[in-house]
Amino acid sequence: MSDYDRIASAMAYLVDRAVDQPSLEEIAAHVHLSPYHFQRLFCRWAGTTPKRFLQVLTLERGKVLLENSHSLLEVSHELGLSGSSRLHDHFVQLEAVTPGEYKSRGKQVQIEYGVHTTPLGPMFVAVTQRGVCRAEFMDCNNMDEMLDNLHNAWPLSSIRESLPSTRHVVDAFFGSDTAAKQGPLSIHVKGTNFQIAVWRALLKIPPGAVASYAQVATALGAPRSARAVGNAIGANPVALLIPCHRVIQQSGALGGYRWGPAKKLMVQTWERMRDETVVQ
Repeated sequence: MSDYDRIASAMAYLVDRAVDQPSLEEIAAHVHLSPYHFQRLFCRWAGTTPKRFLQVLTLERGKVLLENSHSLLEVSHELGLSGSSRLHDHFVQLEAVTPGEYKSRGKQVQIEYGVHTTPLGPMFVAVTQRGVCRAEFMDCNNMDEMLDNLHNAWPLSSIRESLPSTRHVVDAFFGSDTAAKQGPLSIHVKGTNFQIAVWRALLKIPPGAVASYAQVATALGAPRSARAVGNAIGANPVALLIPCHRVIQQSGALGGYRWGPAKKLMVQTWERMRDETVVQ
């Protein structure tokens, strides 16, 4: 088991057992490490201690975040790298497929894909010449399903595996200094005008904050379209970079997530811990 796999397994264990408040020894035993070595490994890859990560995993966390969340339209001057190697959403540029590209069904588009280990579990990443077209956690789908979905979205494209061509996406999000110096990441996605508008709105929610489906709908000038906003968020093909994990229900409940509620809570908690570490 790799270090990435151990941390992903430990985070999943913490999400599942948060109510039981497992001890450091119990978590370490789950990934077959001594408490001392597990603590050091977790801090190195997750950017925080297991204890602090567990503290944030509370049933009321969603409500607290929603109450203290920034306005959806407020863009903080802190967005950007700010001396840190972490990727922030100010450095993600979303480009929609043009009508001509949509009609061509991906003809003459070359797509390269790869599966990479991350602290949040293995991720499938695919890129075109213009940017990231897909990023998904592999918890729910196998490789054949991932490739079928990619082919269905871009039926006339040329698709091949290339780990070197997709590595920069994972490196940028998870903190590689080299990747950070390469500048903004671009996203190249297909969607209806409404879906694209929703995905652009999500990029304005600051890291570590959340907004409700109703707040997103109101920000789009369509306050009665919360359900349609939820459907657009569920169709998001690019996990993390288009931060659908930052949208929860008005009550503070997590709401749905394409890769499951446990993964959504894990991503929210990891992101908040990462940003606390950056500020410190």
